Order: sequence, then structure tokens, then C-alpha cells
Amino acid sequence: MTKALLLAERLSRILAWIGGGLIILSALLVTLEVVLRKLFNVSIGGADELSGYAFGIATTLGFSFALFERAHVRVDAAYMLFPGWLKLIASLIGLALLIGFAAIVTMMAWSLVADTITHQSQSITPMRTPLMLPQIPWLIGWIFFVLCGLLILLAALTRLLSGDHKGADQLIGMKSIEEQIEDEAGGKSRTEG
Repeated sequence: MTKALLLAERLSRILAWIGGGLIILSALLVTLEVVLRKLFNVSIGGADELSGYAFGIATTLGFSFALFERAHVRVDAAYMLFPGWLKLIASLIGLALLIGFAAIVTMMAWSLVADTITHQSQSITPMRTPLMLPQIPWLIGWIFFVLCGLLILLAALTRLLSGDHKGADQLIGMKSIEEQIEDEAGGKSRTEG
């Protein structure tokens, strides 16, 4: 189980880097577009469309990395008042709900991409982009997110049932201030242990 977690975490990091690269490239493209328009009254066209695709793809590619880093937003007002065992139960329920929601979105995205491929849909812009080109990597991000979520949930449950409450909390619990400081200082992976 630990090997699968480490592999998935490494792959999520690679996908996050790819997503970050897409954001940087789209920022450079938009910057070039603005400079060309301002200085030469020329447009390369499509910068806004391409940056929209890049943002959508980058977002889903980063979901799984955020899951491994326990960086998804949580409302922790009451959570911090819970005893340790209740925090762990709340984290399990929260993760299950997050993955359930993502699974529903993924099924809808799968249907959308299938329709796009079947009908060979194109954007209604002058670029006439075949929509499957940005939608397939976007869907891959959703699928990988759900798979990583299920893997993390299974690993947390396995650790919990074997009595390793601390290990389960390291996978799905909220980061403590100390863990956040350790992360900033370059700490170890949470999937180890």
C-alpha cells in the first residue's frame, strides 16, 4: 500500500508541475498578446481561449497533489475543538464526501468528453479547436484525483483498523502548525509511515 501511495504522490507532483507549466505558458502568451496589441496593433488571436483551456487542465492536474498535501480548504472552526478520535472520523467523512463529489463530477465529465468525441465538437471561436484536445487531459486530472482519493481513503482506513491512528491522521487529518512549518522547511512525505 505504501508503494502505491508513494507512486501516486510522485505522479501527482509531476502533474502539478505540468499544470504549473501550463499556467506559466498561458501567462506568457497573454503577455505577448498584450504587448503586440499595444506596440504594433497586432493580435496573435486565441490567447484567451488557450489560457482558459490551460487553466482548466492545470486545475484538475493539481487536485491530487493538493489532496496528498492536505491542502484542500476545510472549515475548521468546530474541528479544532473535537477530541482526536472525532477529528479522525470527521476527516474520514470529509474525504469520503469529497471523493464522492469528485466521482460524480468525473462521471459527468466522462459523458461530456464522450459526446465531444462522438460528435467531433469544436469550439465556436475562430480557432475552431477540437474540444477533445483540452477536455481529455482535463478528464484525466479528474480521474486521477478520484483514484488518488480512493487510495488515500483505503490506506487511512487500513492504518486506522491496524491501530495506527497517527499514520491515518498523517494521511487525511488537518496539518498542525508544526507540520506546516516542517513543510516550509522541506519535510518528509506524509505517505511514508
